[in-house]
Amino acid sequence: MVAYRVRVAFFRRGPVRGTLIALLVAYLAYGPIIVVVTRSGAGQIALGLLAAVAALGGCLGGLAERRPGRAAWLLLLGLCGGLALHAIEPYTGLSSCFVVVYAAPFRCRPRVTMAITTLCVVALPLVSYAVGLDLGTTFGLTAGVAYTSVFAFLVAYLSSTKRQAAELAEARAREAVLSERARLAREVHDILAHSQSAQIVYLEGARMLLKGTGDVAAALDRVERAVGLARTGLEETRRALDALRGEDLPLRERLERLASEFRAATGAGCALSVAAELGAPAAEARLALARTAQEALTNVRKHAPGASVTLTLRRVGEWCELEVQDDGGYGGAAQTAGGGGYGLVGMRERAELIGGSLKAGAGTKGFAVVLRVPA
Repeated sequence: MVAYRVRVAFFRRGPVRGTLIALLVAYLAYGPIIVVVTRSGAGQIALGLLAAVAALGGCLGGLAERRPGRAAWLLLLGLCGGLALHAIEPYTGLSSCFVVVYAAPFRCRPRVTMAITTLCVVALPLVSYAVGLDLGTTFGLTAGVAYTSVFAFLVAYLSSTKRQAAELAEARAREAVLSERARLAREVHDILAHSQSAQIVYLEGARMLLKGTGDVAAALDRVERAVGLARTGLEETRRALDALRGEDLPLRERLERLASEFRAATGAGCALSVAAELGAPAAEARLALARTAQEALTNVRKHAPGASVTLTLRRVGEWCELEVQDDGGYGGAAQTAGGGGYGLVGMRERAELIGGSLKAGAGTKGFAVVLRVPA
């Protein structure tokens, strides 16, 4: 694709483009000039000049025009002028006929191109026969125009295919960039929402202790826990970068750490159950499972204070299923499946990107998040 663009850029250079245009004009103008110069009477000169202007102006205008409708009319004018020149003086209008059938696929719509090409292929042998050219010459000219039209169709098709391939590649590249940005956004959100919300809880507790009872030891304990979470957040960031680079993600250890952090931050229970026959999910699936568990536990702390949580990871057929179920706590099942925040939306997007699914909703006991990813 790069080589193709280099070749196109070469022909768009000023000197090269000017030389090609000059050669094309000379090729088209030779026949009309011969017709005008060799006519003797005023009527013949006027007729030749009219045909020459139609042929030359129509071809050059059709080549320069980018709008298909106007280009079609200009090329048709150029074709009629070329056929008229050929009728006045044999061979002088052939350059216009060949340029028209070659340019039509690049400037006109397919049906119009077929009509112009068919008109040329039919009219040229009739005019040639009418001016007295022999059958062999007439057949040769007609075959040449037909071959040129087929060649032009093939070149136009290949050019269109390459252009579409380039546009598709660019669209896929943009989509990949946007997808990677969204993925990084989810990673940043998951890490910050988990670690910083827990830090806020500890620091707020320390502030209330210092402001209320003045218990420095208890406040210091909260601060030390917040510092520990900050370090954990930094470690999580490093782990996220490792996962983005495709390095191994220790899923069981990560879930155990999340459960331990939840118990330490809230004082509530967090039971973890991991099936022995789980297998080894892909890196992206392991990352999705860990991040969903982390986000779900963060949401429990936010929306259901005091709730205990059961975290279950199991194998269901061809799927790995993670369920995070809370008992409601004293805040009730405050989460909503629709979710106005980024958390549930990000979890759902993460699951769908790897062919999985996520369900979240309030039940009789509390709020449940169920993630399924390919095993």
